[in-house]
Amino acid sequence: MTLACPNKAITQQSNKNIRRIKFELEGIVQGVGFRPCVNRLATRLDLTGWITNTSNGVTIDIEGESYTVKNFYNSLLKELPPLARIDNIQQQKLTPVGFHTFTIKESEADKNQTALISPDVSTCPDCLDEILDKSNRRYAYPFTNCTNCGPRFSILENMPFDRSNTTMKNFRMCDQCQSEYESINNRRYHAQANTCPDCGPQLSLWDQSGQTIADKNNALLAAVDAISEGKIVALKGIGGFQLIVDASNDEAVSRLRQRKARPHKPFALMFPTEEDIEHYCELSKQENELLNNNAAPIVLLRRREQNNNIQTLAESIAPNNPYYGVMLPYSPLHHLLMHKLGFPVIATSGNLSGDPIVIDENEALLRLNNITDYYLVHDRPIVTPLDDSVVQIVANRCLMIRRARGLAPFSLPVTNSENTILALGGHLKSTVALTIGNKAIISPHIGSLDNIYSRKQYETTINHLQQLYNTPSYLTCDQHPNYYSSHYANKKQLKTLPVQHHVAHIISCMEDNNMNESVLGVTWDGTGYGEDNTIWGGEFFVVEGSTVKRVASLRPFALPGGEKAIEEPRRAAIGLLYEVFGNDVFADETLKPLNAFTGNERKLLQHMLQQKINSPMTSSMGRLFDAVASLSGLMQTTSFEGQAAMALEFAIDKEHADRSYAFTLKQDITSDLFIIDWQPMIENIIKEIKDNVSTSIIAKTFHNTLVKMILCIAKQIGKKNIVLSGGCFQNRCLSELTIQRLKESGFKPHWHQHLPPNDGGLALGQAVWAAKQIEAGLI
Repeated sequence: MTLACPNKAITQQSNKNIRRIKFELEGIVQGVGFRPCVNRLATRLDLTGWITNTSNGVTIDIEGESYTVKNFYNSLLKELPPLARIDNIQQQKLTPVGFHTFTIKESEADKNQTALISPDVSTCPDCLDEILDKSNRRYAYPFTNCTNCGPRFSILENMPFDRSNTTMKNFRMCDQCQSEYESINNRRYHAQANTCPDCGPQLSLWDQSGQTIADKNNALLAAVDAISEGKIVALKGIGGFQLIVDASNDEAVSRLRQRKARPHKPFALMFPTEEDIEHYCELSKQENELLNNNAAPIVLLRRREQNNNIQTLAESIAPNNPYYGVMLPYSPLHHLLMHKLGFPVIATSGNLSGDPIVIDENEALLRLNNITDYYLVHDRPIVTPLDDSVVQIVANRCLMIRRARGLAPFSLPVTNSENTILALGGHLKSTVALTIGNKAIISPHIGSLDNIYSRKQYETTINHLQQLYNTPSYLTCDQHPNYYSSHYANKKQLKTLPVQHHVAHIISCMEDNNMNESVLGVTWDGTGYGEDNTIWGGEFFVVEGSTVKRVASLRPFALPGGEKAIEEPRRAAIGLLYEVFGNDVFADETLKPLNAFTGNERKLLQHMLQQKINSPMTSSMGRLFDAVASLSGLMQTTSFEGQAAMALEFAIDKEHADRSYAFTLKQDITSDLFIIDWQPMIENIIKEIKDNVSTSIIAKTFHNTLVKMILCIAKQIGKKNIVLSGGCFQNRCLSELTIQRLKESGFKPHWHQHLPPNDGGLALGQAVWAAKQIEAGLI
């Protein structure tokens, strides 16, 4: 449908100063109220022409007096809708034709789609006011939205972003909503998801058998009662189901842990208001801005000491963790729920641990039935599952931990390439990326590809990305031959370019910081397949253009039991100690990792190490963290990735800032590879443990020593730009200390901001490195 707004007709005959310009705009310009904004501006300035969505963004054909057309261009840049972003503008001068009106034309589309998609956006203040206003027709309506907020990517089936291409096509607008949609001065003018209680989605509350026990507002009120009584409610949100439970009810939280098979990993919290958060958490200005961002992510905040005047939260929310993961309500449904409850709740992903988030109510009956007591559902289908995004402040800026709802899909500019490259990411914290021309589109967080549900969602995400954009001419994946992403690549009939895991990390961080300079890259993580068929993870590389060289690494040690060591830090510790002391380690009864095994288990471990049976060598910094956590007695087994390293970070005593352990640096004569030998550090740690030095002092001294290792290699290599990537740099203490000391020593550190340092950033690095190799003719 074409909507025309009458303007004073301007013809070439009536004015010799008429100018006509065609603008081609790229960026986030669809689904964000951009066309209505342009229409209003053109009408105000008495200009004629048209605007339409295209496969690349939007096209504007504008005509009027020369001065006014120039004013239009300048005004447009100043008056963009809140959610819009312009990345590129092309102008073309055309012959005036005498348009009589300014119109919004039907969208144009072809198979070469490059237009960016807006993420889902949290409820704007205007819509929030409406749902809380008893005199408003949208009072208490949980699906209220406008051009400034509401669902976007989660309901999008195809491009361009028109109602017919979303799951809102199932809901025909009533006369009042249609009038808003067609009114140029209404903020719902061309709001594709516009709806109201008379014509839009509705709530229902189901019991465990799927029977409806309440609907519409009564469903919300019944869910409030259930949560207040300590029940677990599965809520269908914007991007999928969440499990909601009273955060002050320790029995209910413990029951959720047991049913969800999640014994220790922290739960996210949703608070009714910012003021409620400040009762429980320290809140800086930057953190406050993140909480109130229109993406409304989970923000990691340091806990306050419990206040006797404030209701106590369950200790089992984040066991032995000084941080809470906190968010504010972000959809009308959440606002209404929290407004009625008036207290904080657990709001965790609706899944069993390790599974992807559930998006369909019928599937929820099957997969969540052993967890939840009730289901608060609605009839608006979700196309793409979206977990909540997670961020924290590191070194005075935002560090992404998980990019998902509100922040994905995401695009970054890359070197223009004629080839469309699909990057398949890694195995943990998986994402995929697609390069098209001069941009890379990064998918939302998918998760670990360990089970059939995750793998199905992984393939669905890939298919959806290709449907929205383009079929790739190349694939790129991790070098690990046993990752599911690698197996997926092998099934496709496309040229596949494997990229070494840690190289992808560095390139990801370089792109995140828009860097082309020669750099020293520090990649510290838990696991990455090395080019020598061992497990890397404590690596240093020099990157120059399309070449990369590994220049330093940690001294390797064995991991008895292989992948079992990822869940058992005690195994990493035994492998580390065996590397230093050989068989003598099994005679030292004072060692805590040794005492964590039975006598028969020790004999088996000794045999495995002696015979090199299922004991791969690793240079992993993540496993070094595990080993030290085990030696210190903090953790011998874990239930989630990174748990031992987190325990070591959280044990830190902030004093003893300059204290560090010794280590040595050796250089291999044949390869020039520097080897950081941690043996002196481990010997010192063992001595201090036996001397009853506090774990907090040991933990801080260990972190200080790691920073000195980075400085030592940086001075040896002599590159000014130092890039920090890999999961270990989620550690706030390690990152901030490293950044500070590098700056003090005259180096220029670069760390992640738009993409996670963990494996969630791998796909972008793979795509960009593969493109560099193709361009350089190396493939």
